[in-house]
Amino acid sequence: MEIFTIDRVGGQGDGVAQTPSGPVFAGLTLPGEMVRGVVVDGRLEEVEIITPSPDRIVPVSPQYGDCGGCSLQHWSEGPYLDWKREQVRLALARERIETEIEATVATPPASRRRLALHARRTQDGRVVLGFKARRSWRLVEVKACPVADPRIVAAIPALTQAAAAFFEHPKSAPTLHVTWTLSGLDVDVTGVERRSGGGLSADAQMKAIEAAHRADLARLSLAGDTLVMARQPKVGFGPATVALPAGGFLQAVPQAEAAMVSRALTAVKGAKKIADLFCGAGTFTFPLATVAPVIAADASKPGIDALKAAVGSAKGMKAITAEARDLFRRPMNPYDLKGCDAIVFDPPRAGAIDQTAQIADTKAGVVVGVSCNPQTFARDARVLIDAGFRLETVTPVDQFLWSSHVELVGVFKR
Repeated sequence: MEIFTIDRVGGQGDGVAQTPSGPVFAGLTLPGEMVRGVVVDGRLEEVEIITPSPDRIVPVSPQYGDCGGCSLQHWSEGPYLDWKREQVRLALARERIETEIEATVATPPASRRRLALHARRTQDGRVVLGFKARRSWRLVEVKACPVADPRIVAAIPALTQAAAAFFEHPKSAPTLHVTWTLSGLDVDVTGVERRSGGGLSADAQMKAIEAAHRADLARLSLAGDTLVMARQPKVGFGPATVALPAGGFLQAVPQAEAAMVSRALTAVKGAKKIADLFCGAGTFTFPLATVAPVIAADASKPGIDALKAAVGSAKGMKAITAEARDLFRRPMNPYDLKGCDAIVFDPPRAGAIDQTAQIADTKAGVVVGVSCNPQTFARDARVLIDAGFRLETVTPVDQFLWSSHVELVGVFKR
């Protein structure tokens, strides 16, 4: 056993002790703590905390330490939120970018409306739902989750029964993507192996449908294909009510979504025409349309179809034009974006380097970048800055509470 002092928390949420032979990573530790353990391939195993940090608090999850989902639940709120802000600063610094970074927007417990619950069959034949263990494929059964909407937690027993229908193939490892909507629970199941003749057998489908009815699910789908729908799952985006496509993307926490949307709206105030790129089903599109006409684009045709169908559901909006378009293969160019004096883009984790280059060549005076990856955001921001934009402010958003994940909104002007 060796003794170390933790110097900082690294980007993945593990404590880091700097040693002459390199860093040693220790999970679930905090800066300033003296710890003891066995070093295996640069990681401290069998960690014992000798001197705890004054910032350490008592975790609230019954699965803490085993579940891989809340690796920073032991850190008091102030230092934890400051650390997330620092991760954004470090990512920008790697691209030689300095700007005002606002305080991290916090989100409350019991607020996540979207969860991915893994299903497994145990050796005794039981089906259990849960999350993956820390640094392992092993499943940690979950009966309570302090970050999740309580309505999802309450449905776990019924969801477990629904999951049992998807083990027809011995290699199936179902994941239930559960979303709380205005209409109730929407569940899309992935990770189900297909039989040689196609999908689930008629018997398995019937069992799944019966379980969905017992659970009062609004909809149950398999990899985006609807198996049964009692009620169309709907969500509110600004003044519009949108029918969410099966398997469609939705921000995980309503409070985080509201924080990002409000900052985008403030930035584009006074615009005459706005582009919303990587728009999904219209998270930003509909609020933006209360300011000016919007052209929206996303690779998801179901998302665009849902957006178009919802245009008539609200009053007080300007015109919306939406297009299903793969913005990685065919970025919107300056001609496509002609007349847009404000552009909002919210790409996947990989960022949008090619689309950003096209934005840089437009005449837009305001660009709002929304990102779930500070590293790719910083890379894309460098392209805009080199084209004459100023990154005026960045706001970190703690959408995934007690994780190392950081989202952000950046406002560029020129």
